[in-house]
Amino acid sequence: MVRTALIVIDMLNTYEHEDAEVLVHSVRKALPGVRVLLQRARAADAPVVYVNDNFGRWRSHHGEILEAALAGPRADLVEPVAPDEESLFVVKARHSVFYETPLAYLLGQLGAGRVVLCGQVTEQCVLYSALDAHIRHLDVVVALDAIAHIDADLADAALRMMERNMAAELCHSGEITFQNVCSD
Repeated sequence: MVRTALIVIDMLNTYEHEDAEVLVHSVRKALPGVRVLLQRARAADAPVVYVNDNFGRWRSHHGEILEAALAGPRADLVEPVAPDEESLFVVKARHSVFYETPLAYLLGQLGAGRVVLCGQVTEQCVLYSALDAHIRHLDVVVALDAIAHIDADLADAALRMMERNMAAELCHSGEITFQNVCSD
């Protein structure tokens, strides 16, 4: 049996960066899908792991990152998908959720062989995270209605690459289950 973990990428965002205004529209469209995934994962007792940038504040921890995002100009985009007490948290420094983070080890400890990716940004962090999950022999699912982009054309290309080159399953949040699945 393979356990599935939900990976929430960079949703705790202050939206105080160069591409924020372009990104905000896409995030608003992705929020309902992220919420569906959070509800489904939590109902199935699947691990929910938030992996987030630390905004260059290397002394910060997940509580401070959440507080900064909630105090930012787009708290309305953060509050609906904020971590609960059971959520796990990993801080990242670069695009991939795996790059120099303990995520691979954590997923191994949780017995997770399948990851569902949601969050932002499709053509950057989601793409690189899908690749890194694939090379670690994890099954990858990308929730099409729960990811946000800055550049729609690049996001479409990234999704095609994830599906073709990384064998990622692309589907909508309502189609994704978090129950254990039989491995082949």
